[in-house]
Amino acid sequence: MIVKVCGLKEMNNINQLNEIDIDLMGFIFYNKSSRFIDLEINTSHIKKKKVGVFVNESLENIKKKIKNYNLNYVQLHGDETPKFSEKLMNYCKVIKAFRISENFDFDSTNQYTDCCDLFLFDTFSKNFGGSGKKFDWKRLKGFNKKKFLLSGGIDLNSVDEINNIKNENDFLLGIDINSRFEISPGLKDIKKVNMFLKKLNK
Repeated sequence: MIVKVCGLKEMNNINQLNEIDIDLMGFIFYNKSSRFIDLEINTSHIKKKKVGVFVNESLENIKKKIKNYNLNYVQLHGDETPKFSEKLMNYCKVIKAFRISENFDFDSTNQYTDCCDLFLFDTFSKNFGGSGKKFDWKRLKGFNKKKFLLSGGIDLNSVDEINNIKNENDFLLGIDINSRFEISPGLKDIKKVNMFLKKLNK
């Protein structure tokens, strides 16, 4: 299962994560986030796939970040339209994130099926992610429209539930961990991440 660690901003921490068995690193380019990465970093040595997370950003600014950070994926975490997502696919692979509230209608994802590479389901929050809270994962049991990543409130105790979803739904491609694995916003606890990976890969 793919593992993405999101919300990175400390260079030493990034270098440590570069050496362990994860697949994707997420960098948040939303300046209202406590995990906003506001420094230019050299990404040439990073072996993992790099994901830039954006919220209602302009196409031109996203294109600059793709080039400057050599991004493999762009994650659209705001209210971006299907047309905007489709345009972006000319420059980078696209992950379209959906913030799941109690009233979320999964049929609303239909219009994005052909204009992104992956979906990501996160818990609804006014701050566009990083809430550390889960939504009702049982709602994903029958979702079969697009391969997706699961996010929101994942911690060391989530592995059994994640594996149960995976056993029932092949469309679950991977998971996205963030705030529950932090020492402080943007600084990941490497020991805790390794413990999680060990449990996940048993």
